[in-house]
Amino acid sequence: MGTPPSAHPTGLAAVSAALLAMNRTLEVRDVLQTILRSARDLLGARYGALGVPDGNGGFAQFLVEGVTDEQWRSIGPLPRQHGLLAAMLREDTPVRLADVRDDPRFEGWPDAHPALGAFLGMRIVSGDEVLGALFLADKAPRHETPEPEPDRPAHPQPEQPATDHPGAQFTAQDEELLRLLAEHAAIALTNARLFERGRELTIAEERARIAHELHDAVAQKLFSLRLTAQAAATLIERDPARARAELTQVTHLAADAAEELRAAVVELRPAALDEDGLHATLAAQVHVLDRAHPARTTFHGDHPRALPAAQEEALLRVAQEALHNALRHADADTVDVALTRRGTATVLRVTDDGSGFDPAAVRAAGRHLGLVSMRERATGVGGRLTVESAPGRGTVVEMEVPGG
Repeated sequence: MGTPPSAHPTGLAAVSAALLAMNRTLEVRDVLQTILRSARDLLGARYGALGVPDGNGGFAQFLVEGVTDEQWRSIGPLPRQHGLLAAMLREDTPVRLADVRDDPRFEGWPDAHPALGAFLGMRIVSGDEVLGALFLADKAPRHETPEPEPDRPAHPQPEQPATDHPGAQFTAQDEELLRLLAEHAAIALTNARLFERGRELTIAEERARIAHELHDAVAQKLFSLRLTAQAAATLIERDPARARAELTQVTHLAADAAEELRAAVVELRPAALDEDGLHATLAAQVHVLDRAHPARTTFHGDHPRALPAAQEEALLRVAQEALHNALRHADADTVDVALTRRGTATVLRVTDDGSGFDPAAVRAAGRHLGLVSMRERATGVGGRLTVESAPGRGTVVEMEVPGG
C-alpha cells in the first residue's frame, strides 16, 4: 500500500492508537468524531470535516474540527452535495490539491467560512456503500503538526491563523495514511451501525416483554376486581356489611392496577436515559416502584461521570430485572438500589431481604430468573455480574463496568 505508515512523522504508535480509538466505542456519533480527529491529528491539518450523506443530496451529519462554535453557526446550514463535495462522493479517486480554490469544481464558500488552501479528501466506503467522506485542509509544516489529543472536548476547536506556508502540502504519503484510516473507519462505522441496530432490536424485545407482563399483571387484577364487584352486587341486599367490605377491596384492586400501569409506563420510556442520565433515571424509577409496591424500595448513589450509552442502558436493564425479581417473586420487605464508584469502575448493587434462592438449584431446574440475560448484558459491555443468594437470606445482584 505504498509508503508504510511507520515512515510518517507521527510514527507507528500514533497510527496504532488512532486505529484502536476508532474501535473503542460503538456509538456512531463517537466513532465519526474519533475518525475525524484521528485524521486531522495524524496528518497535521488545521481544518477537518467528515460528511455522512443522507441519500437525498444532502448530509445526514457533517462534523467539523478547527473552527469555533460561533464561526460554525455563522457559516449557516449544512452544505449540499455539489461541486467538489459531490465529485468526491461519486468518484473513488482521492482528491489532493495544492490549493482547493484552483480546482475547477470549487464553487466558493460562505463569508464566515475560513479560507482554505491545501486540500486532501477521501471517501469512506464499505462495499458499494459510501458511508462518508473525509475532508482535510491547510497542512501545517512538520514543526507545527499538532500532537494527538484523544481527550479533547467534543466541540470544534478554535480557529488557527490562516497563514500560507510554502511547501506545506499534503503528500502522497499523507494520502496513503488517510487511505488506511478510511479503510479502518469503514469497519468501525459498520460495527457501530450493526451494534445500534442490535440495540434497537433489544429495546423492541424489552418493550414486548414489558407489554406482556403489563397485560398479565393488569389483566389479573382487573379480573379479580370484576369478580369482587360481582360478589358485592350479590351481597348488597342480604349482607350489606360484607358488601361494603367487598367494595373496599374493589377500591384497593383498582388502585393496584393503576400503580401497575404507572410503573409500566416508566419502563416503557427508555428516552429518559438519554435525556436525564443513568443516575436520575434509576432514582425516578425506584421512586415509582416504591409507591407501587408494599416493599420499601430505596435508591442512593454517587454521581459518576457519564458512561457510554451502551453501558448505561445495560446497567439500567439489569437494575430493572433485579427489581422485578425482588418485588414480584421474592416477597421482599425492603429493596435497596445503589450506584457507586469503586476505583475506576462504576458499580450497580441491588439488595433485597426476600425469600432468596439456591442459584445451583435454579440452574439445575432449568429456571433462570433473568440471570442469563443479566450476565449477557454485563459481559456485552465489558462488565461482570455477580449474584449472591440463599433460601431465606435475600439476594444481592451486583454489576460492575469500567469507567465512571
